[in-house]
Amino acid sequence: MERVTKSLTTEQALADRRWFVADAEGQVLGRLATRIAAALRGKNNPAFTPHVDCGDFVIVVNAAAVKLTGKKHSDKLYHRHSGYPGGITTQSAGEILKDTPEELIRKAVVGMLPRNRLGRQQATKLKIYAGPEHPHTAQVPQPLQA
Repeated sequence: MERVTKSLTTEQALADRRWFVADAEGQVLGRLATRIAAALRGKNNPAFTPHVDCGDFVIVVNAAAVKLTGKKHSDKLYHRHSGYPGGITTQSAGEILKDTPEELIRKAVVGMLPRNRLGRQQATKLKIYAGPEHPHTAQVPQPLQA
């Protein structure tokens, strides 16, 4: 007698996208970023497939109130290069948090996603706002669980 078991297909997982909202106020940056990256990849989805984008949308509010532990405000440095000789620019995490807190969270989360076209596609589902307001109330987002 042959057993037949049904399994979820990736097409069903794609049709079942959810929206989550994460409040960054008072949360440690790295711990928050790992939860967000897992939700973007779809690791909490029972039909998770590593090579398919089956993740959910994540909205981050109060990005300006995220916490950095230790001396990361001054010691953690982010470098970028313009491509020209002498075109390297260095900013500390504290400067980025003060100027554009959305970018600090985006850099932390994108660094935890795959470095290929799938990871770039998953990163587009991340919406970050410095304050408590966001324009995605029509999607009825649920709170992101720890």
